[in-house]
Amino acid sequence: MAFVAATKNKVRGSQGQFPLTQNVTVVEGGTANLTCRVDQNDNTSLQWSNPAQQTLYFDDKKALRDNRIELVRASWHELSISVSDVSLSDEGQYTCSLFTMPVKTSKAFLTVLGVPEKPQITGFTSPVMEGERMQLTCKTSGSKPAADIRWFKNDKEVKDVKYLKEEDANRKTFTVSSTLDFLADRNDDGAVVSCRVDHESLNSTPQIAMQVLEIHYTPLVKIISSNSWPEEGQSIILTCESKGKPVPEPVLWTKDGGELPDPERMVVNGRVLSISFLNKTDNGTYRCEAKNPIGRNSTEYVLIVHDVFNTLLPTTVIPSLTTATVTTTVALTTSTTTSATANSTRDPNALAGQTGPDHALIGGIVAVVVFVTLCSIILLGRYLARHKGTYLTNEAKGAEDAPDADTAIINAEGSQVNAEEKKEYFI
Repeated sequence: MAFVAATKNKVRGSQGQFPLTQNVTVVEGGTANLTCRVDQNDNTSLQWSNPAQQTLYFDDKKALRDNRIELVRASWHELSISVSDVSLSDEGQYTCSLFTMPVKTSKAFLTVLGVPEKPQITGFTSPVMEGERMQLTCKTSGSKPAADIRWFKNDKEVKDVKYLKEEDANRKTFTVSSTLDFLADRNDDGAVVSCRVDHESLNSTPQIAMQVLEIHYTPLVKIISSNSWPEEGQSIILTCESKGKPVPEPVLWTKDGGELPDPERMVVNGRVLSISFLNKTDNGTYRCEAKNPIGRNSTEYVLIVHDVFNTLLPTTVIPSLTTATVTTTVALTTSTTTSATANSTRDPNALAGQTGPDHALIGGIVAVVVFVTLCSIILLGRYLARHKGTYLTNEAKGAEDAPDADTAIINAEGSQVNAEEKKEYFI
């Protein structure tokens, strides 16, 4: 494969007689075509010679015994030859001569590109433990000029790498190496690390070496609950998801640091823990533990079983604050307090299972009752203040000594002055 340079080389001369040549670039092992043209020629001979000034062709006559060199075309206006299986030693300046008086010449430089060898990745040992430092080296030799090496991880280029270029023993080609340095992470497990060699001789088709990473790491554990608000009498399923490499062994379930207390209701099936007919005794911390040859890990889930009554309580106290509602609320509060006391007597852990929102609800109910009671007292006091009255006793009216009603009225009118001393008030 040859690449013809755009620059034309010519030697100026009189009467328009001068040879024209072009620089040529060819990949090692390819074929180079050297052409010398003359626009005006009065039957003057043309000649090609190599960098060692050895004549290759004089017109159509071959002068050097080299089977790689062949005549392509010979005429008064053109002399073209080809050099096959080009090697790095063929590189140099070739001369086309036009035998006029004086002799006119034109130079064509032949550039030979050294093709880099297929790259290789070294330094990888399988498997690698998470947290260990990895140093992968990509190396290629025989490139001319020096090749470029780029690293990729899952098709994403990695920039922070080391690059080293060394000249080969022939002092013409180069050996290039690049080192990728990083800490092994569980996210890198299964990742494809590739080393890409770019060079102009590869005709836009880079050479690539790949390595699949295998990272071993401790399990990652997570518990997923099937019920976000478990209540008494319901069921709950706790699933322990564990991911690790190697694959973790079957998980271990515990409650409050010990074995599951009720195997009949608490059934373990692989990674799943099922608890049926929930009650307050099920409150506690459930732990799921997974392990593999690298290590072990665990996570916890705090189970709080709620009363069904607590779920219905907020809808009971929503109606308007009438006397009947307040009475019902007080009764419910008393019932709740009694129930909580009874539960705490039966199970010391029952109170520990109560949540913050239940206490807040009870406190709110008590506040409403106190508020309504104070309002009722204030309204009653204002009513009595507005309807305060007086009356006269029989003694003040003089009705005891009156023989009849008319006399009692007359005596009462005459006794208005003394009646002030015998007034009685409603309080």
